[in-house]
Amino acid sequence: MNAPHVPNGALHADIAVASYNIHGGVGTDGHFVPNRICDVLCELRADLIALQEVETRGTGFDMLQFLSQRTGLHAIPGPTLVRDDGDYGNALLTRYRPLSVRHIDLSVRRREPRGAIDAQLECNAIESGTFALRVIATHLGLLPSERRWQVRRLLTALAEAPEQPTILLGDVNEWFLWGRPLRWLHAYFERTPHVSTFPSRWPFLALDRIWTSPRAHLLAVASHRSAMAKLASDHLPLRARMRLTSDPLHA
Repeated sequence: MNAPHVPNGALHADIAVASYNIHGGVGTDGHFVPNRICDVLCELRADLIALQEVETRGTGFDMLQFLSQRTGLHAIPGPTLVRDDGDYGNALLTRYRPLSVRHIDLSVRRREPRGAIDAQLECNAIESGTFALRVIATHLGLLPSERRWQVRRLLTALAEAPEQPTILLGDVNEWFLWGRPLRWLHAYFERTPHVSTFPSRWPFLALDRIWTSPRAHLLAVASHRSAMAKLASDHLPLRARMRLTSDPLHA
């Protein structure tokens, strides 16, 4: 992948972002071992990580709090199922301070509730100062009709705000490379590589995705295929390298 153009005199910084469906902390051996998820996150060395299938139980083990404490990253919860014994859904771990957070409801009637975290982060990666980085982290539905509606809703949300550096990432559950949801997202963000992440032991489906706007900020995308990652969850993490500039909208 070609390096992005950096305007004359502009400063830049490389950061790492990732998306990881942690399967509730249950590995491919059927055992619930939170430490393995934490070990994989440490291997990733990412500045922000979108998580899916996060169990946050009211009694017992709080996965999100555990991962936040162990990594030292800010935790932004985005539960889609709220139950008496705890919550389940999305989360965002980030090195950058959250400025604002809203939750986008992507639920479709009679289907599992779905949603997205829409966060403004105070990105201080570049020495010249800080700027607001928009991050949308999501986990889309299993049915094609769900995903079509959900992607249209996300595109509407993207269009509602002024243009700014933006990352959309998560488990989009779309295995049809020619399907309308991917075509629509590629049309908005420009095409990005499809990388197989599922199932983690023998990945052949590119269910997990990362898009950026401007597209030039995206340097490379790859799955993280360590021995621990193949064991810790049924998905491999997807990791991207980005180059941010002090002129963030004109890379």
